[in-house]
Amino acid sequence: MNPVNQDTTTAFTGSSPLTRFRLAPNPGPMSLEGTNSYIVGEPGHGGVVVVDPGPLDEAHLQALAAAGPVELILVTHRHADHTAGSARLAEITGVPVRAAAREHCHAGSPLQAGETIAAGGTEIRVVPTPGHTSDSVCFHLPLDGPAGSVLTGDTILGRGTTVLDHPDGTLADYLASLDRLERLGPATVLPAHGPVLPALDAVVRAYRDHRLDRLSQIRAALAGLGPDAGVGEVTTAVYADVDPSVRRAAENSVAAQLQYLRSLGGGI
Repeated sequence: MNPVNQDTTTAFTGSSPLTRFRLAPNPGPMSLEGTNSYIVGEPGHGGVVVVDPGPLDEAHLQALAAAGPVELILVTHRHADHTAGSARLAEITGVPVRAAAREHCHAGSPLQAGETIAAGGTEIRVVPTPGHTSDSVCFHLPLDGPAGSVLTGDTILGRGTTVLDHPDGTLADYLASLDRLERLGPATVLPAHGPVLPALDAVVRAYRDHRLDRLSQIRAALAGLGPDAGVGEVTTAVYADVDPSVRRAAENSVAAQLQYLRSLGGGI
């Protein structure tokens, strides 16, 4: 992959041969430095695709629109730090927004699992990856460098681990999505938060190991607290040092893991 270079004139960062991104001004405990809004396009083609417009910030959206001409806007999932600016960017550019959930589409049709989109002078393949949310998708760019790349939204982050937005997001779905992503091989990881990572398959294996380790910790906590222990008790036991700003996120992930273990019956 080419070195990642910051373009200080346009505030876009090169992330792969076919992509660059602009960091949205929405840092926070859950969004890290902010949302990475990606521009996808074959150099010299002219038209581009915007992925995850981010928050409703006019300067950010105008910069994304100026990277065009924009042919299409895509979103990876329903959370506002990805979708809040979508309708406004569609208004500025006059192009449709497509998402897996119909309510986040604007003049565009819902994304279909396995669909290949021809836009920006390249191929964009829709990979369903529920788990973080039920409507999460990733976008596989098979022509982006020797191993391709994958825009992973919040399914895989550049740093830390993904929250399961229970009950909408489930661990069973998430583990299946990790399996699906691992099969894409050593593609470049283009996350919606945090830095670009190499080798998607290796990152997925680390994510899976982390989830299985957390399940072991929760089993151990239930052995001490009792099998009917609540989410709050288990979170305190397993995430003893969690920062209060992300306590709610930890509880959501614990709820998802408890639901998964209890669905196994005797597996707790």
